[in-house]
Amino acid sequence: MKTCRQFVSLALLSGVLAFAPLIQAQEFKLGFVNTERIFREAATAKQAQAKLEQEFSRREKELVDAGNTLKQASEKFEREAPTLAESQRNSRQKQLIDQDREFQRKRREFQEDLNARKNEEQQIVVERANRAVKQVAEAERYDVIFQEAVYINPKHDITEKVIKALNASVGK
Repeated sequence: MKTCRQFVSLALLSGVLAFAPLIQAQEFKLGFVNTERIFREAATAKQAQAKLEQEFSRREKELVDAGNTLKQASEKFEREAPTLAESQRNSRQKQLIDQDREFQRKRREFQEDLNARKNEEQQIVVERANRAVKQVAEAERYDVIFQEAVYINPKHDITEKVIKALNASVGK
């Protein structure tokens, strides 16, 4: 059994080595795309970011205002607490706790809504970027395009071409 495996392994290795010169003789073209750069520089990504900012700016301002109001009320309570009667102090403290709980709930909802919308918009950008990558790859006859790599030689980076193709498709 062991010798059979060794024979098969040796046969496969011999086959690969026999075809190595043929594989090497053919031109193999590879490219790399920096997705972070696409999210920073592409017009579609910038439009998506602007859309999100416009959509959520009002709610964000309301949250900031509510946070400031809560902070001021808390500071006021801290200053006045020593002079308040026990029942008033407990009542105001309960009010502050309820306001804080409501503020935290609204903040969580805001963050969840923002993250969900951000994911939707990013997905749209990714789909468009993938179409642009495919367009560039087919036009320039690339064999493989990588999106993630530990190291890439800059001569294989086609991010600029993809961004240009992506920006050109925005007007359409």
